[in-house]
Amino acid sequence: MFGGFVLTMLQDFDMVDVEFEWFNYDPEIDFHGVKSLLRQLFDVDANLFNMSALSDLVLSQPTIGSTVKVDGKANDPYAMITALNTHETREKEPMKDILKYLVEKAQTNEALAAVPELINSGKHVGLVFSERLINVPAEISPPMYSMLIDEVEAAVEDKEPYEFTHYLILSKTYQEVQSLLDVDDRKRKKAKEESSIYYFHPEDEVLQKHALAYGNFPYTKEEDAVADSKRAFQELGIKAFGHMILIEASKFDGAVKAINEYLSPPQ
Repeated sequence: MFGGFVLTMLQDFDMVDVEFEWFNYDPEIDFHGVKSLLRQLFDVDANLFNMSALSDLVLSQPTIGSTVKVDGKANDPYAMITALNTHETREKEPMKDILKYLVEKAQTNEALAAVPELINSGKHVGLVFSERLINVPAEISPPMYSMLIDEVEAAVEDKEPYEFTHYLILSKTYQEVQSLLDVDDRKRKKAKEESSIYYFHPEDEVLQKHALAYGNFPYTKEEDAVADSKRAFQELGIKAFGHMILIEASKFDGAVKAINEYLSPPQ
């Protein structure tokens, strides 16, 4: 265990103090929890890939990245972070399919034009998966990223293949969308034009200020995400998008320091 700190969470409309603890990955304990978080990260497109194989790949490098838990190591993680070398893992299941997917998705957004070139060129890019349960405070992200930097540096010193040229962070955003029920085409178009992009991970707004490229992309299976079913007594539903943030390795430390300043937990 690395240590931990206490944060306040909203649970069933009550504020409760929770002590979060950091652990290395343990294949005997973390498979199902990591798989669940990865499925949440990939959203409706998770079914396009072998998420069990991806979980195994994450767990195969236990000293890179970490899990965040409550009440001890034996429990499922509330959050996770890791970085996979896109070049070293390019032929492993399901990374070959995921890299092809990321290239195709980046080609749908001019702002992400640098991504396909980097992946196809064989550069050693650190593909970062960072996800947490919905009600977990964003303040856990700064130590997660800080420890990831330390772990990568230690691995490079040990001559392991983690000397990245760039970091590519896979994330997601959303728009609030008006219900499609009883809305004519004119109002629907106006609502779409006026809707803003919001972040599931507040740290993404800070990270992308240091980015070489960033942007959204549509999910392949977006028709499976029915906004009205997520509305739950609200006037607006949500439409999720995939999101990528590409940061040069030389600027990654500064980006992580910035999210530490922005989101560090109260002392």
